[in-house]
Amino acid sequence: METRRTTLKQMAGALALGAGGFSLETTRVNAQSPKKGGTLTYAISAETPHYDGHGSDTFATIQFSAPFYSTLLKFDLDKYPNVVGDLAQSYTVSPDKLTYTFKLHPNVKFHDGTPCTSADVKATYDRLRNPPQGVVSSRKATFGDIASIETPDPLTVVFKLKAVNAAILQHFGSPWNYIYSAKDLEKDPNAPKTKINGTGAFVFVEHVKGSHVAGKRNENYFKKGLPYLDGFKGVFFLQAATMLNAFQGGQVQAEFRSISEPEKARLVQSMGDKVRIQESSWTLNLLVCFNVEKKPFDDVRVRRALLMAIDRWGGSKGLGQISTLRSVGGVLRPGYPLATPEAELVKLPGFSKDIKKSREEAKKLLKEAGQENLKFTLHNRSIAQPYTPAGVFLVDQWRQIGVTVENKQQETAPYLAGLNSGNYDVAVDFSNLFMDDPSLALSKYLSIDRSPDNRSRSKDPELDKLYDQSMRELDPKKRQALIQAFEKRLFEQAYQQPLLWWYRIVATHKTLMGWRMSPSHNLGQDLSDVWLNT
Repeated sequence: METRRTTLKQMAGALALGAGGFSLETTRVNAQSPKKGGTLTYAISAETPHYDGHGSDTFATIQFSAPFYSTLLKFDLDKYPNVVGDLAQSYTVSPDKLTYTFKLHPNVKFHDGTPCTSADVKATYDRLRNPPQGVVSSRKATFGDIASIETPDPLTVVFKLKAVNAAILQHFGSPWNYIYSAKDLEKDPNAPKTKINGTGAFVFVEHVKGSHVAGKRNENYFKKGLPYLDGFKGVFFLQAATMLNAFQGGQVQAEFRSISEPEKARLVQSMGDKVRIQESSWTLNLLVCFNVEKKPFDDVRVRRALLMAIDRWGGSKGLGQISTLRSVGGVLRPGYPLATPEAELVKLPGFSKDIKKSREEAKKLLKEAGQENLKFTLHNRSIAQPYTPAGVFLVDQWRQIGVTVENKQQETAPYLAGLNSGNYDVAVDFSNLFMDDPSLALSKYLSIDRSPDNRSRSKDPELDKLYDQSMRELDPKKRQALIQAFEKRLFEQAYQQPLLWWYRIVATHKTLMGWRMSPSHNLGQDLSDVWLNT
């Protein structure tokens, strides 16, 4: 079979997706020579429940463990959403786009001193696409197109696909795809949940629960000259006020997730030109999610009523003033070319601008279902931004159709455990995307046997069929029509639905250099290029 060889830099944009109108403020520091040394201290506003990137979809895991690992490819944040090599040095793509052959960097070692070879990449992706019993892979659906993985030699990995996948390169660049040691996985498939052994720029030092995670420079890192830092410390701040005080006092140099508009104003006023603010729309939304296995939420009338009672358009204005919540949108980020236009979105259940009419219909649906006096507990996360204001907002919205709700917030570990086990009735969930692409965004809503991230626990063969058709369709107009059909079906069945999309505001000290802003807080967290200008 004839193939075409190229370096990753030459081919990075070959299958890149449209940026969709990002509004990014990027600070270029390339004119200055990076300095070696120093320890970066940054804030993490939640503590990860475990270390395994494959089975996680929370920033708390990425910002904790990404510096310890490499991925096959990574996103080039200067040319987002293009990808460049990480462990991969180059690759070839067959003319039919069904075979991807990667050549790995030589002499790469895990932190325990053992070599990293194609066998480790194969073991990693086998775990991602077909996890063994007892292992969770949140990426199972997105790698379902991989038919086989071959390792003809220690530095070559060959992926063969079942069908063309226009976004597969970006999926290979996912920051969640940590490359694990095959021997570690063979010994214990769940080892990565509690043990860190990567090939990344930093070596694990310690995790002090309730306090911090720390790493030191990997002296054997395969990218010569990197990293610049001696080490890093990620400090867990569960209270926003405490984090802001530490930021102003110089105890931390960054909060890579986001702050709110009022918090931005406080930092700018108190710190002046010592703080750098970068802003972007965000590939992240909060969801209202119903457990369809629990009564009365197995009744579509109840689910639709609760969604129709929410004034998203009015809420976006008010919540945008006090939280990171901002834009009204469907399953794809507003502004992305394939997203449903507003004129069509308002026709769907839950998105009408006539909230009075919508709430009257909601009351009728509850009466038909015999649930006029509905009471339940909202399962929510104890992170101030934006979960607390979102919970308060929803309680008030449902009060206006006669529904009584208790907003119960829990720390990240029990919150996620409840979502993943189905131990809840109605929840504030999230869709945490590392890029704009329907194959990623829609996978969350597939039947639960295909997607563990579907926390509504629904099974809908029609959605699965529409997803598969949209994955194969290369004509943008036809693909958008399939996506809109998927969205219409999803919202009519009301298993789960976006509340609002977020807006990202990142604050860093001016001494922090080399870090790149993006529309995803999952990206740019390996810290290999970051340095301190002190």
